Amino acid sequence: MTLKLGFIGTGGIANHHIKNLVQMDGARLVSFYDVDLSRAEKAASEHANAKAFSNLDDMLDDSALDGVYVCVPPMAHGEAELKLVERGIPFLVEKPLGTDRELPEAIGAKVKASKLITSVGYHWRYDQSAAAAKRILENGKAGMALGYWMGGMPMVPWWRVQARSGGQFVEQTTHIVDLLRYLCGEVKEVYAAYALKVMGDKVEGTDVPDVGAVTMKLANGMVATISNTCLLPVGHHVGLDVYTENGVLELRSDGLTEIAREGTRKHPNESNPYFSEDEAFLHALRTGDASRILSDYEDSLKTHDVTIAANDSAASGLPIRL
Repeated sequence: MTLKLGFIGTGGIANHHIKNLVQMDGARLVSFYDVDLSRAEKAASEHANAKAFSNLDDMLDDSALDGVYVCVPPMAHGEAELKLVERGIPFLVEKPLGTDRELPEAIGAKVKASKLITSVGYHWRYDQSAAAAKRILENGKAGMALGYWMGGMPMVPWWRVQARSGGQFVEQTTHIVDLLRYLCGEVKEVYAAYALKVMGDKVEGTDVPDVGAVTMKLANGMVATISNTCLLPVGHHVGLDVYTENGVLELRSDGLTEIAREGTRKHPNESNPYFSEDEAFLHALRTGDASRILSDYEDSLKTHDVTIAANDSAASGLPIRL
């Protein structure tokens, strides 16, 4: 079965998926939409008989699409997802789901009512290290976790504006929040402290906090703290450490390090998690079996809610219960 696929947004993250899809049998990229028509035209020119569009309705009504990838900045979510639900077209949407709570919740309600196949781009779930950590955690009680996203500021203009990106915790560190939920369970309370210390002076127009720490209570009694910064001139820690009665699990993009009394064991990530994510989405489109999709829209709303609650807590100075 050949699947006809479209892209809404043709920037950097879209290219990760495109590179995977062109390697998959039965995936045909036929439609590209972007607010910058020249970018859509460039993307379409690289695929036989594909079309570029500057009007979203024209793209969605032009051909019977089996699935669509939504790869837009945080502030641009909403119109695409609602139009896709209205037409009953399954979609994979890149995180975050938006910059506030209300719009994603409204979309989520419509997705749930329509029973539409969806996937959300939390690719860390598809790493071999995440699967290994999940197995290990079945045999020992975890007490706490520490997460990190410590690096520099992405130099795209919308990222440095809180109202457009949602800030670092919503736009970037959401991956670590999602990994915490995936491995350890639901978050019930958050308390956050943010500050803008350096980047406001270095990069004109910056109002996103460049340091922050968020402490969380989980439903199972665990406690966790996830910290982030975007003021560094170099990359540093990005990952999650889980502390258990049997030792420590250190999850990074290259794999899992298991530290126990018996010694240290490595579980490397040897496959591309984006590829696994795309395979799972295409399998669901072909068969209706969404069991390989590890984060759908309904589940990802819970991660998004945690990150928005952190923003609310930092603004109010008060803990937020979910």
